[in-house]
Amino acid sequence: MIVSEIPFEHLSSFADSVLTVQPADRLRERLSQVLDPELGASIVELGMVGDINVSDGRAVVHVSLTTVGCPLRAQIERDVKEAVLSIDDVESVELVMGVLDAPAKAALMKRARALAQESAPSTSIPTHTPVLMVASGKGGVGKSSITANLATALASAGHCIGVLDADIWGFSLSRLLGIHGDVEASGGKMRPLERRVGAGSIKLLSMGLLADEDQALMWRGLMVQKAVAQFIEDADWSGIDYLLIDTPPGTGDIAMTLARLLPQMGQLVVTTPTIAAQRVAARAADFARKSNIRVLGVIENMSGFTCTCGERHNVFGEGGGRALADELRVPLLCEIELNAAIAEGGDHGEPAVLAEADDGVFHQLARRILDDVAPPFGAVGCSARMLDSITRAVAASQSS
Repeated sequence: MIVSEIPFEHLSSFADSVLTVQPADRLRERLSQVLDPELGASIVELGMVGDINVSDGRAVVHVSLTTVGCPLRAQIERDVKEAVLSIDDVESVELVMGVLDAPAKAALMKRARALAQESAPSTSIPTHTPVLMVASGKGGVGKSSITANLATALASAGHCIGVLDADIWGFSLSRLLGIHGDVEASGGKMRPLERRVGAGSIKLLSMGLLADEDQALMWRGLMVQKAVAQFIEDADWSGIDYLLIDTPPGTGDIAMTLARLLPQMGQLVVTTPTIAAQRVAARAADFARKSNIRVLGVIENMSGFTCTCGERHNVFGEGGGRALADELRVPLLCEIELNAAIAEGGDHGEPAVLAEADDGVFHQLARRILDDVAPPFGAVGCSARMLDSITRAVAASQSS
C-alpha cells in the first residue's frame, strides 16, 4: 500500500509507525558491526540479536548468548550498549539478555564455521593437496601408529607426504617415524624434517622435534591453538602430495583449530571393535560433519590376533568398525590385526610397513586412499582408469 491510498485519518498512525521502524532498522544495522569476541563474526549475522523496539528515545534490545554463563557476556553487553547509544535518536537502552535454544545455537555454530572457513588464512599447503585428519574420540586406539605406517606406505608409492603431529601434549611421531633433528627456518617459515622412503619421502613437523621427549607441555587453550596454527601457517609445506594430521583424542581446541584453518580437510575415523570405542569414534565423526569436514572412511584397529598356530582370537570383540562405517554410510577401509611388529617398529623408528609384503594391510590401505578415497591431484579419473583397464584387457585377449 502506498501513502496516497491511505485514508487521511490513518496517516498520522502510519507516519508514527514509519518513524518507529526506521530507528530500529538503523540500530540493527549498527549492531551488525558488533562482533562476537570469540567467534569473530557479527552478532546480527550469527542470529544473536532478536527483537528491537525504539520509542521516545528509549531502545529495548533482545540479545541471546550461546550459554547461560558466557564468560564474554560483560564485553558483549558493553559493545552492544555503545553501538545502540551511538544512534542519534536513542538516549537510553535496556538490554534483555537470553540464551539461544538448541536449533538457533546449531544454526549459529554452522554459520560461524562457514564464516571461519571462508576467511581461512593462506598457507603453503596447495589447495588441491588432500589433507587427511586421522581422528578418534578417544586415546589408545592406535591413531599415531596408523598415521606413521600409512604415511610410509604412501611415500613408498613415490609420493611426498607431509605429516603434522597435532597431538601437542602426546607427540610421538618423531619416534615412530625415526625422524630426529632440529627444525630450521627459511624465509620466515619452519622447514619440516624429511626422510626418504623408497621413491618418495616424508616431511614431518612435531613438538617432538622442538621439545625434549620427556618434557611435559602444560599448555592449554590459546597456547595450544597457536602452536597448531604455527605448524600450518608458519611452515613450508610446499611440494607435498598429501598432508596427514595425527590428532589428539576428543573434539576440543585442536580439532576446531584444524577445521578452521584447513577447510579442504577430510577425516579418517579410527576405532577398535569394542562398542565403547565405536560410540566415542562416532562422536568424532559427528564433530567432523558439524564442522563441514568430510568423513572419508573408517579404519578398524586391533581387529583380532592370529597366533602362530593359525587360530584367530577376537580379543576386543568383532564388527565394531563395520557397524560404525554402516552407521556413517562410509566405507570400512581396512581391518588391522594386533601385530607385535607394529609396536616394535614404532619403538625403533622403522614403521612395520617397511617390512610388509606388497599385499599387506597398510599397503592395501594406501592403495584405497590413492585410488578411491582421496586420489592425488592430477591422478587419472575413475572413468579413464576403467577405460584403460578395458583397453589393456582387450589387447591381452587379442594377443593370446
